[in-house]
Amino acid sequence: MSKERMLTGDRVTGKLHLGHYVGSLRNRVELQHRYESFILLADVQALTTHFENPGIIRDHLREIALDYLAVGIDPEVSAIFVQSMIPEIAELTVYYSMFVTVNALRHNPTVKAESKYRGLDEMYYGFLGYPVSQAADITFCKATVVPVGEDQLPHIELTRKIVRRFNELYRPVLVEPKALVGEMPRLVGTDGNAKMSKSLGNAIALDSAPEEVDYKIRKAVTDPARIRKNDPGHPDVCPIYAYHRAFRPEGEAEIREGCEKGLIGCTGCKQLAVTALEGLLEPMRERRTYYAAKPKRVDEILLDGTSRARAIARETMREVREAMGIDYFDKV
Repeated sequence: MSKERMLTGDRVTGKLHLGHYVGSLRNRVELQHRYESFILLADVQALTTHFENPGIIRDHLREIALDYLAVGIDPEVSAIFVQSMIPEIAELTVYYSMFVTVNALRHNPTVKAESKYRGLDEMYYGFLGYPVSQAADITFCKATVVPVGEDQLPHIELTRKIVRRFNELYRPVLVEPKALVGEMPRLVGTDGNAKMSKSLGNAIALDSAPEEVDYKIRKAVTDPARIRKNDPGHPDVCPIYAYHRAFRPEGEAEIREGCEKGLIGCTGCKQLAVTALEGLLEPMRERRTYYAAKPKRVDEILLDGTSRARAIARETMREVREAMGIDYFDKV
């Protein structure tokens, strides 16, 4: 490899939001010229929770691709590809599943949290094995770095264990990746929930119109102990202060002081946050509008990125099969 590789992506279950941007997307844009970059549209993994309604995945595939292009992913530099169109990922998933225990998957913190949130008394095989599939995503292209949100760290650690186990069992073929977490690994929701999430209805989508951003920020919760403007506030419990930290860091100290001393009201604080968000989102809207008007070009980008990823996947699988001794006829 001439450059180290970066692999990252998202499940195809809905439009991306500011939490995705802070947790991973911003890093991807900044790093795409430093690494050979692969951006995954994880449609197979989306089936772990949406297998009964795959139409959702079909509806959102190109929407998320537009989100990628809108935030500044350069398709000439980064390969945006469709997971289900890389059969080698599925093959790797099967091989890895042979030496990952069920207990290790059941005790994965992210799997446990997701199953609890969804109220699953029993877990389907595909849902339980999601981290193994993710390990195949990362390793098929021998990615060395993976920009992720904080909640994905257990998956990266499992991937590292799988790589070590494979290389010990057979021979060194795979590469251990390292997680790259953003300065703010998760963004609080507008309702004060610890994490912004589309399923909780507390998110601001990247394609939100100006009036929608304004409405959601105006309705967002603030410090519940602060009744009047002059009351001293507690910025660390306020989502709006978190948005200043994430999107207006140059004014963070002033906001903290103004809140704690009762020098700025919540309305004024929110308006400054709206202005900062508009400065971020308006260029995204322009890029999204440009690509949305060219659906054939978007499809070309996905097909080209998938072709680039598939070529690397074939080479990795050749090495994997050879290391495992299952390249039965390659030398005949």
